Amino acid sequence: MKANPIGIIDSGVGGLTVVKEIIRQLPNESVIYLGDTARCPYGPRPAHEIKRFTWEMTRFLQQFRIKMLIIACNTATAVALDEIRAGLPIPVIGVIHPGSRAAIKISETKRIGVIGTEMTIKSKAYERALKSIHKSIFVTGLACPDFVPLVERGEWSGEEAERTVARSLAPLKSQNIDTLILGCTHYPLLEPVIDRFFEHRLHLISSGEETAREASFLLDYMDLLNDSGATPRHLFFTTGEAEKFKCLAEKWLDLGEVEVETIRL
Repeated sequence: MKANPIGIIDSGVGGLTVVKEIIRQLPNESVIYLGDTARCPYGPRPAHEIKRFTWEMTRFLQQFRIKMLIIACNTATAVALDEIRAGLPIPVIGVIHPGSRAAIKISETKRIGVIGTEMTIKSKAYERALKSIHKSIFVTGLACPDFVPLVERGEWSGEEAERTVARSLAPLKSQNIDTLILGCTHYPLLEPVIDRFFEHRLHLISSGEETAREASFLLDYMDLLNDSGATPRHLFFTTGEAEKFKCLAEKWLDLGEVEVETIRL
């Protein structure tokens, strides 16, 4: 069981931001990743559809006898985490609570912004998570539906990225926040552009680092850390174009050549 892989699912390539942190913080662990690129984005979809898609990805990864599942999609976390967690015999981690804890820890004014997909913002999952920790905190949410398609196309820098970020985030300029949660795992790929737009004045929180830290703690607590000494093997699956996914994964993860296979759910 200890040598079994960690499973990570996402609506597309955004969860690679979590993969990068898992590999960095847990270098002995193998990772199996599935990005549902063909049906991305999840944000505008109804909750029942998001739940079905999340279960389909989960069941696919179960064949690899994963010892932990990370739902690296904020939308799927907001809609399906409790149901998936109740239905599996292994630990299941989402990305909302780790990001919320990090934001509260770093914010001096306790005025926090959250950007995410339409469903994530509509669900108020981050607001509930933040207020469960600190009741008097100020939270403002903003949906940024144009960000995910931008990242999926690999356009996380350049003029189009700058224009899209400026147009989308303009409403937050007047909210007097000091911390911004990037409430979608696609968004950290745009972090340098977002940071420039806010003139380096905000704390930007990506949940990847905190999620990896929580995974490390849970695996250690449950005595599931891989101590076999075997070289870890990382596998990547997508429901979309394997070659396109491979290019984006190699660019972001900096692991050299990665194995990517297109599958049908």
